[in-house]
Amino acid sequence: MTSGRLLVDTATITGRNLRRLVRVPTLIAFATVQPVLFVLLFTYAFGGAIHPPGVDRYIDYILPGTWILAIAFGASQTGVALADDLATGMIDRFRALPTARAAVLAGRVTADAVRNLFVLTLMTGLAATIGFRFHAGPLAALAAIGLAIGVGIVFSWIFALLGLLVRDPESAGIGGLLAVIPLIFTSSTFVPVATFPGWLQAFAEVNPITVTVDALRCLCLGGPTATPVLKAAGWLAVLLAVTVPAAVHRYRRVTAA
Repeated sequence: MTSGRLLVDTATITGRNLRRLVRVPTLIAFATVQPVLFVLLFTYAFGGAIHPPGVDRYIDYILPGTWILAIAFGASQTGVALADDLATGMIDRFRALPTARAAVLAGRVTADAVRNLFVLTLMTGLAATIGFRFHAGPLAALAAIGLAIGVGIVFSWIFALLGLLVRDPESAGIGGLLAVIPLIFTSSTFVPVATFPGWLQAFAEVNPITVTVDALRCLCLGGPTATPVLKAAGWLAVLLAVTVPAAVHRYRRVTAA
């Protein structure tokens, strides 16, 4: 199978997944309403009580965290969708076609990346109306969006692997949330790590969510960015190096059964 064929098949399956998103109202609602609620609820529920050092407005601090929160919750649907395709026989149909096997996974992840770009744009536009501003210039802002999309790609591969392992849509959804929630709430998503108990700070500081959220904040708020961004990119590269081969291997085993 040539790389050109893989790209064509990936684009075809990406289009199929995006069309499904547009045609199902509940999926559109999940992709748009939830991120909007994240921005509004966290800003107005906690903004008056939490004052992170060096930040004038809580919306400037919380937006990068809500980006990751929305992306993580949205990525859990990757596993659900793949498990559903397995349960309904859609994967069997793909297997009967002269389609590159990796294209099924790559198309799913690419469609999620497009959805995430839309979600991030929506959230940032809303945040701008209630006071959010990028303080480090347009290039840093674009880098922040790119890094957030990269985080989404990693989450999508993780949840794709989970969906292929459990092969049940409900279990994939629940398992995804159980994996994400502890990591998010033991990170700097909502409050500085310094406010955590000492025993929790050690974990929170190396939590990949903390590392990526801190890098996003540096890109959004200004300040030294090289070290935080390199640390975040390193985490993402390691996670991709583990999850992509594992997901592809699992997919081949499932489709060969």
